[in-house]
Amino acid sequence: MNIRTLKRHMREGTKNLVRNGWMTFASVSAVTVMLVIVGFFLVMFLNGNHIAHTVENSVEIRAFYQTGTDDEKVKEVIAEVEALDDVESVRFIDKEEGLERFIASSGENGEVYKSFKGENPLPHALEVTATSPQLTEKVALEIRQNAHIKEVTYGKAYIDSLFKVTNFARIAGLAVVIGLLFTAIFLIANTIKLTILARSKEIQIMKLVGATNGFVRGPFFVEGALLGVIGSVIPITLMGFGYTYAYARLSPPSDALYSLLSPGQLIVQISLLLLVVGLLVGIWGSTMSVRKFLKI
Repeated sequence: MNIRTLKRHMREGTKNLVRNGWMTFASVSAVTVMLVIVGFFLVMFLNGNHIAHTVENSVEIRAFYQTGTDDEKVKEVIAEVEALDDVESVRFIDKEEGLERFIASSGENGEVYKSFKGENPLPHALEVTATSPQLTEKVALEIRQNAHIKEVTYGKAYIDSLFKVTNFARIAGLAVVIGLLFTAIFLIANTIKLTILARSKEIQIMKLVGATNGFVRGPFFVEGALLGVIGSVIPITLMGFGYTYAYARLSPPSDALYSLLSPGQLIVQISLLLLVVGLLVGIWGSTMSVRKFLKI
């Protein structure tokens, strides 16, 4: 295809949008509505997945030393735990820090425990994070086998339920997004097909006077691409301003257990995805519709 033909396709494809005003409006509206819905659920799914990942990674193992463990043995245990294959990080908490944390977590009742600072009954402890949340129980059992460790806690009562809930949420969210995406593709493509079908005689006349399939298909290819791109601009704009506003209003404080994806992380990714979906569906819908009239 030479430059002259390409310019002609671009010019005719753009003119067709204006010539067929109402059909263009219907196609753009279909793209816009469906991509707004898809974009909304994508935002929900990605934030839900982020929250689930954050909650899972907050799971820690707390290992308590045997009472009276000397400093040399304390260092040996730290080295042994750090050497375990599935351990990502180890943090030592001496008993003074442990008591301070306990007092702080007790609120108003914490004043009662300040008298223990002279004779602190708490043991030293380790905070251990596994390389994967799913390996928490395995690492906890390995640490428990150390002779200088008295007790290991990691929330066994709720950790299995937590992983089941987060995995189900991921699968359900992904299924909804994929289902909506395919529904959007089907509806958008069929709306664009109606736009092309309304001009079937135009295509047939071009074929009868000797136009090649590529020459006929070119303007419709451009038109479909423009319909998809124009229809994706409004959803991208709405999502950008809407999510920025919602993030400012709903984002939890920095010390909260979970957080939302920042607009900078999210908007660019979803904008590109919506733009690509609109572009590809527009092209696909138009080229599939034209193809049936090329066999004369």
